[in-house]
Amino acid sequence: MPVRVLSTQEMKLDSEDDVVLIRRAVRALADRRGFDSFASAALTTAVTELGRNVWVHARRGKAIIEELEDALKPGLRVEFRDEGPGIPDIDWAMAGGNSTASSLGLGLSGTKRLVDEFHLQSEVGRGTTVRITKWKRF
Repeated sequence: MPVRVLSTQEMKLDSEDDVVLIRRAVRALADRRGFDSFASAALTTAVTELGRNVWVHARRGKAIIEELEDALKPGLRVEFRDEGPGIPDIDWAMAGGNSTASSLGLGLSGTKRLVDEFHLQSEVGRGTTVRITKWKRF
């Protein structure tokens, strides 16, 4: 049975405060969909990291939040899109410990470990799209 999209919500990310609003929206949806506290925390941590990445590297973008259903299993998918500088070496960025923003450089690799599905597409000078999906565990 294909994955069904039950709802879609698009939120702008034009300020650091928008990261908080996106995080709250995702947490509320995770709670409403019955995610356990660990899954909810993992997802909101991942969303916070990816939202901050958009803000730090591109200064603006958007998040597209989708409520999913696969058979009877609920899930949430969040896609972050920006038109920033892009990532010149995705393997280097995903290796962990590498950063162009004076951080620990663990955001992308850590986020990948927190979610069930992770997809990253980036083109230098055109921007980056990161899509994550988390499924309800129980």
